[in-house]
Amino acid sequence: MEAHPDPRPASAPAAPGAPAGPSDGTPVDQPWARSGEEALEALAASGTEGLSQTQAAERLAAHGRNELTAAPPTPWWARVLRLLNEPLTYLLLAAIGVSLVAWAIEGRQGLPVDAIVVGAVIVLNTVIGLVQELKAADAVAALRTMASPTAVVTRDGAQRSIPVAELVPGDLLHLDEGDAIPADARILRAGRLMVAEAALTGESVPVEKSAPPVAADADLAERTSMVHAGTAVTQGSAVALVTGTGADTEIGRIAGMIAAAPETVTPLQREMAAVGRMLTVAVVAIALVTMVTAYLVTDDHSLESVVTILLLGVSLAVAAVPEGLTAIVSVVLALGVRRMATRNAIVKQLDAVEALGSAGVVATDKTGTLTLNEMTVEAVLTGNGRVEPADPRAAEVLALGSLASNARLTADGAIGDPTELAFLTACRDEGVEVPAWRRLDELPFSSERKRMSVLFAPPEAPTRLVTKGAPDVVLGLCERVRTAEGDVELTAQARERLEAGIETLAGQAYRTLAVAEKEVPAATPAQAEERTAPAGGIAESDERGLTLVGIAAMIDPPRPEAAQAIAQAQHAGIRVMMITGDHPVTAQRIASDLGIEHAHALTGRELRAMDDAQLAEAIERSSVFARVDPSHKLRIVEALQHSGKAVAMTGDGVNDAPALKRADIGVAMGITGTQVSRDAATMILADDNFATIIAAVKQGRGIFANLTKVLRYLLSSNMGEVFTVFGGVVLAGLLGLVGPDGAMLLPLLATQILWVNLVTDSMPALALGVEPVEDEVMDAPPRDMSKRALDRGEWLRILGTGLVMGVLALGSLDWCLPGGLFDGGDDITTSRTVAFTVLVFLQLANTLSVRHARRSMFSHLFANGWLWSAIGLTVALQALVVYVPVLNTAFSTAPLDDAHWGIVGACVMLFIACEELRKAIARGLRRRRQALSPETK
Repeated sequence: MEAHPDPRPASAPAAPGAPAGPSDGTPVDQPWARSGEEALEALAASGTEGLSQTQAAERLAAHGRNELTAAPPTPWWARVLRLLNEPLTYLLLAAIGVSLVAWAIEGRQGLPVDAIVVGAVIVLNTVIGLVQELKAADAVAALRTMASPTAVVTRDGAQRSIPVAELVPGDLLHLDEGDAIPADARILRAGRLMVAEAALTGESVPVEKSAPPVAADADLAERTSMVHAGTAVTQGSAVALVTGTGADTEIGRIAGMIAAAPETVTPLQREMAAVGRMLTVAVVAIALVTMVTAYLVTDDHSLESVVTILLLGVSLAVAAVPEGLTAIVSVVLALGVRRMATRNAIVKQLDAVEALGSAGVVATDKTGTLTLNEMTVEAVLTGNGRVEPADPRAAEVLALGSLASNARLTADGAIGDPTELAFLTACRDEGVEVPAWRRLDELPFSSERKRMSVLFAPPEAPTRLVTKGAPDVVLGLCERVRTAEGDVELTAQARERLEAGIETLAGQAYRTLAVAEKEVPAATPAQAEERTAPAGGIAESDERGLTLVGIAAMIDPPRPEAAQAIAQAQHAGIRVMMITGDHPVTAQRIASDLGIEHAHALTGRELRAMDDAQLAEAIERSSVFARVDPSHKLRIVEALQHSGKAVAMTGDGVNDAPALKRADIGVAMGITGTQVSRDAATMILADDNFATIIAAVKQGRGIFANLTKVLRYLLSSNMGEVFTVFGGVVLAGLLGLVGPDGAMLLPLLATQILWVNLVTDSMPALALGVEPVEDEVMDAPPRDMSKRALDRGEWLRILGTGLVMGVLALGSLDWCLPGGLFDGGDDITTSRTVAFTVLVFLQLANTLSVRHARRSMFSHLFANGWLWSAIGLTVALQALVVYVPVLNTAFSTAPLDDAHWGIVGACVMLFIACEELRKAIARGLRRRRQALSPETK
């Protein structure tokens, strides 16, 4: 591949203060601020001969291969150990150990059912988590695949193709249109070079590159004298000096930030860890107190009695621990992931589903997420003023702008520069016909000329020259302007009016392109048929004396649904921030159009000058950040998290990857996003639509609300079992739980408690996890990250509900047993069966109560069909345990008559009355607080 040299000198004076550099091939500091000659000298390289093979070999040995080092893959066993490293898992493992000890003491009769069930729960939860983790790819590995396999360099004075991995600082790199840039390099010579840098900088259109140095403090997006690894040449060619390879490139720096970013702990993970720790302490304390109490209140201290007391401790452990909690949480999250996938939100990490619901800030990229990622002509400035693209007076501007273009629309998609495609798209949308004129010659666009001219031969008409380019340049070449009345002289007054219009459009963040034309009198229609390009092509002198046809104003417009989604987010108390690499004026304009609050834009350069305290103040007063690089994005995310906010960060480019990984929830674009951003994120938008994020937030809030219901249900129901067993031990004499030989009788057996947990902690809990998401979840502000999901009030409700269950279960037991407060006539087996069944039915009633924290359980009573199916199935299973003889033997139960079922029904009605009364009191207190303090939510 041969480069087209820039006609100007290869170097220019260095920017003031550009530092001196080494001469051994060590990457040069701030090469964009040096002249080409200085960069060559600093790297001890030749601008014509390149490096010698000996030099290249020495530098390869010194600096390493031009590739990124991937972290070693995590073995599956390490992933499993990490998944097991949870307090609740430790508690379950301890329960298995105690169960096995008790089983062994009993003589190893039958199978250790308790230990098997709990072990199966642990295995199921671990498998679900492991499968999800194995689906995630390594972001650094994806970065390694972005380089092209070979590169063309000059070595020993000759061009040769070498593996990209063998590039070294000091190599002369040749670039042509379509090439992927394999390393960071300082441009020495360039011809019409345009580079697509959106993945690295966020710039929405290709960037013009040239040789002159820029300021030492220029932002990454403004370093026009540099090309960077991971970007691509869209037009032109260049010769560049490699200044950085591997980890010393901008992509290498980003890879380092990705590797250094800590794994984010989701709110749900923190909550589950807290619940696990509390349960561990509670279970140990309750079991010890109960066993000591039982030992002290009984006179029988034989081995058999000690074994019974130990079994009692195991029963309490089983009763207190919601064995299925972790598995149920995983299943509920997996179902949430599935629902989100149907709404174009693909979640890679289960815990991230809930994290979305906690998001207090959504920090979003602009291009493609809030906008259409498609330059669109929105206005046309003519000699008669500003008009819409649909106006007939705009038709000629659109048609000629489409003619003087190298872009094209095909069945497979659009090809070419986004600003040129905007003309073609406008013609298609407005029904403007583009003339099929034969192209004779082209004077191409360059960074110096800032315009392009194309010579056409219209059929049966004089040859015409069409010029398109920067308005200030094209306007300076025009002598006339086209109006509705015809072509008129471009007077000083008309020129001032047009310049004012251009300035207004620029202030509104429009990119503007002027279109002008003239007839070429040297060629008649007959001559044009035979004409080829004149010797040397179109001369610049041919571009004088033009007639201005008009000026097209274009912008990448906001998505139609984005404004509504942002309004919905703000209504839900979620702050929307825009963080982009695009120009500040453009970012501020789009933010204002979409209704983003505090839309004043701060730039990366301003952020660089701030310390952490100043940055914290800045993000409070501004929600728009432009011209930022990856380190700025990372600082913004960390500052938001430091202020206690859960942050959802969106992005599509390589430059977004570190912030995506650091955020509480990283959201990558599925269509326009790079593989690196998708791998670093925890969620991918299949449609690149901001509105999908807000829909996912709603789902996340609903899932968290459901998980809170599951926690409330499981813990309160298990507390009911604990109070039943503990109360039965402490009050054994009062309740008549004493055998003929004076030995204490257990209120419930371990197998019965296990059965209660099996039938009530599984299907009903899962059904609660799929409660329909209510619209009201978006009326509340985001959850305070400093507060627990189960706060002091929740724990009081859980303990209160459990206490009511325990009292009612023990009351039904005492009602049936002789010798207690109520002198019943049933034996211990029948009495236990009544209490056992009461406990099951109370927990089923509890599923209906926990659906609403304050509203009556009869509100939207039949909204969840799955819950009623679970209740029906559980009732049927309990009936089998009560009436099937073989199950009577296995669970030590007896058939119940109508009187016994009446006791069960009465206990359920009393429980419902207590719950409804508690909620009514809570609603009254809440209304009173709101009346006293209107600000209370």
